[in-house]
Amino acid sequence: MTSIYVDPDEISRFEAIAAEWWDPNGRFKPLHQINPLRLDYIAQRIELKDAKVLDVGCGGGLLAESMAARGAQVTGIDRSPKALSVASVHAEQAGIAVDYQENDAETWARTHENTYDVVTCLEVLEHVPDVKRAVKACADMVKPGGLFFFATLNRTPESYVKAILGAEYVLGWLPKGTHQYKKFIRPSEMIDAVRQAGLAEQDMQGMSYALLSGHFYLSHDLNVNYLGFAKKQA
Repeated sequence: MTSIYVDPDEISRFEAIAAEWWDPNGRFKPLHQINPLRLDYIAQRIELKDAKVLDVGCGGGLLAESMAARGAQVTGIDRSPKALSVASVHAEQAGIAVDYQENDAETWARTHENTYDVVTCLEVLEHVPDVKRAVKACADMVKPGGLFFFATLNRTPESYVKAILGAEYVLGWLPKGTHQYKKFIRPSEMIDAVRQAGLAEQDMQGMSYALLSGHFYLSHDLNVNYLGFAKKQA
């Protein structure tokens, strides 16, 4: 099943390395490193136990499974069949229930308006054809009073050096061509997309990397990676 709401080239890049999703030292090592930060950021802002959650662009299920382990009722959607297969097998082996579906936000939103307490779209928006449409679809699925969490890359010279030259070409964390600089999203553009979708932005924080210790941490520096959340008025 194809969709006009996703970039087939982006999907094929991730399909090619789908088997590595749960290898903490593989191509998805950065996601394994930031996943605890992302999970805690979400859990500190909403009670995950029994919350109805949609993870958009769930990939191999790192975040979706982590939220389900905290007691959330999680649905994960993605357009990569291989990634979803990996996610389903890992969740089953871990004894964690996650409902994985091959779909995208705009298509899923047609039948899931005002359905979820939380919608997450992390490290995905820099890969979609139309950011504003994707954010609007996510917002439509959030219940009144619910939260939308996002994480992406800022479009700055520093992010080009660190996220593309550094991560892809020097450190080899990601396959070359994983990111396209022109698709990076400035915080001001993210706020505009959120507001146009009918949400009120609440917070943004940077995810910075300490080279000496090899760890990510939350900071006030939004120049490279940042995450945040917005609220749908009740």
